[in-house]
Amino acid sequence: MINSVRNAVLSIVNKNNYGYISPSDFNLFAQNSQMEIYEEYFSSYNKVINAENNRASGVDYADIEQPIAETLEYFLRTDYLSKISANKFSMPSPTTTGYQAYMLLDIKCKPVVLKVGTNTSIVSMQLIDSTGGFNTSGISAGDIVSNSTTGSVSTVVSVLSNTAILLDSSIFTTVGDAYSIIYSSTVVQAEKVINNKLSLLVNSNLTNPTKEFPIYALQGSELTFYPSTISNKGQVQATYFRYPKPPKWTYVTLINGDPVFDQSQPDYQDFELPTEDEYKLVTKILEYAGMSIREIEVSQFGTAQQQHEQPTFSMQQ
Repeated sequence: MINSVRNAVLSIVNKNNYGYISPSDFNLFAQNSQMEIYEEYFSSYNKVINAENNRASGVDYADIEQPIAETLEYFLRTDYLSKISANKFSMPSPTTTGYQAYMLLDIKCKPVVLKVGTNTSIVSMQLIDSTGGFNTSGISAGDIVSNSTTGSVSTVVSVLSNTAILLDSSIFTTVGDAYSIIYSSTVVQAEKVINNKLSLLVNSNLTNPTKEFPIYALQGSELTFYPSTISNKGQVQATYFRYPKPPKWTYVTLINGDPVFDQSQPDYQDFELPTEDEYKLVTKILEYAGMSIREIEVSQFGTAQQQHEQPTFSMQQ
């Protein structure tokens, strides 16, 4: 879609020789435009829900909540949070989960740790501990195994013996890595608290957090959990909306010609919005382009096209 959008933008801009938009400028405009439309989906969804509550929304083919929800759910992820130190965990980020969190929806904890230890041998897809005692530790299929040294997480497929567990992925490549095994069947929701109330809650006999009722506080990009026994990778799982990936129109440059689109480049990234938003992307990019080349007519054209949109997902009123 990104090449189609760029061709449309250049066609409109070049019609009256307003100017040329370089690939780098286009990519910047595209990223900002995609983010604008992405954020509009949340406000549109809110308008739809309010309309439904007021019995002003239709059903079946007139139900516009479903396509908005499906678009938003494309950006919905559930990942284990990475441990920073002790009971502190990191917000989802490109370096920890691979994605930047736009909005946290839910934090769940698995507070019961069945066993901690150190692996004593390396076998692919297995955890080997000669002092394991796995048969008597209550471990079963589905429990979470965390390599505390590397932060990698896997799932128990079966307990092979008292010293060996079969995993669904290989997370142990070095002898001597510390591990923890977390009971997967006990899952509780952690409640977010404001930092200035944290000390009162933690030190009160009545509100002191427990494994059954954990809490967390967010400060910067760190989440601190209580009770402090929630301290292993694999114990904290976040459901969140991620940011869209920045679009990038990639190309090969001809010696005596214009750049030619080449999506085989390793840094190529298409828009992550649905195809029906292509015209929105074009009009928003034209706004940025008009400001960049100081042509008010281009910017006004993009604005006018948005104002004449039909009341679809945006629920314009």
